Amino acid sequence: MTLQNALNYFKRLESETTRKSEIKVYQKFIQILTGLEHRDWSDTEVESIEEALDAPLGLYTSTTKDNKFFVRALKQFQNYLKDTFSLTTKRYYTNMGVGLGASFGIVFGTVFLSTFERSLGISYGITLGMIIGLIIGHYLDSQAKASGRMI
Repeated sequence: MTLQNALNYFKRLESETTRKSEIKVYQKFIQILTGLEHRDWSDTEVESIEEALDAPLGLYTSTTKDNKFFVRALKQFQNYLKDTFSLTTKRYYTNMGVGLGASFGIVFGTVFLSTFERSLGISYGITLGMIIGLIIGHYLDSQAKASGRMI
């Protein structure tokens, strides 16, 4: 399946549905495919992307596909783009930084801020970790955008 065929397929699916969760997934696919179309790719890279897009989706099979199927296919395709071409989506590092910051913030709040009441130390740790993760993630996102690795 070519990138243009996949783009048309997801635009058609988006226009046919009324569920917000499905529309969000289809719009993410459309955003990624549109971003990929505007890049200069070699023929082998385009073939590789089309194979990676066709493998998880299997658009030519006759089975019905639910929202979970497309969410899994989207994650698989995003991971392929990240691993193969180092391409990330918007706010990828920011979201990861906030999540990791919250995780490490719990540990930091429990261990080092235990002089406060335990719950207060944990909440301070989570807040501090999320802020630090947000700053680092935003910095990494800006670097990815500057180097042209963001879709």
